Amino acid sequence: MTRAKVTNARRKQRVRLSLRRSAGGRPRLSVFRSSKHIYAQVIDDLKGETLASASSMEKEMRTVGNTGANIDAAKAVGKLLAERAVKAGIKEVVFDRGGYLYHGRVKALADAARESGLSF
Repeated sequence: MTRAKVTNARRKQRVRLSLRRSAGGRPRLSVFRSSKHIYAQVIDDLKGETLASASSMEKEMRTVGNTGANIDAAKAVGKLLAERAVKAGIKEVVFDRGGYLYHGRVKALADAARESGLSF
């Protein structure tokens, strides 16, 4: 592995470990950001299953014209994920930024999810 991959993997594990300590049984809202798209899932780590998910690759997101590589698409994904999670009966989650800085698209997704009904 390259040095950058090792560093990113360590950061991701460090963030995830601190979340496990403070989760208190709440599901985890995990974010993955690629250069072209953004993905988010609400995961129950105890059962090992995904409770709700949304991404910028979904058909309804592509018809709006969001490419997924901008803040507007991240806001739309956060709003869609929060609506699906609330519909599934999930109100409180733990935010897993996945080793990314809490800035830009990751922050926009989190803020949109908060505004749409999730609390973290």
